[in-house]
Amino acid sequence: MDFIKKWINDWRVLAVLCATVGLSPFFPEPHILGKFKWLFGGAKGMGWIDWLDFAWHLWPWLLLINWLNKKMSE
Repeated sequence: MDFIKKWINDWRVLAVLCATVGLSPFFPEPHILGKFKWLFGGAKGMGWIDWLDFAWHLWPWLLLINWLNKKMSE
């Protein structure tokens, strides 16, 4: 568990996760941006697999936001 705490609190690991898992595939646009467009467009036709895919690409960004929040409140 200590390894996971160190891993989650390392900005370099979070940056790599956001750049890889959070953005891939990169072309024609980062995948997470396409999911946000779909979501803000009403999420019409979004099935459960699309929601899981959205969550998969979102979790590194949520960890980064959490890390930034902790750093700003120190």
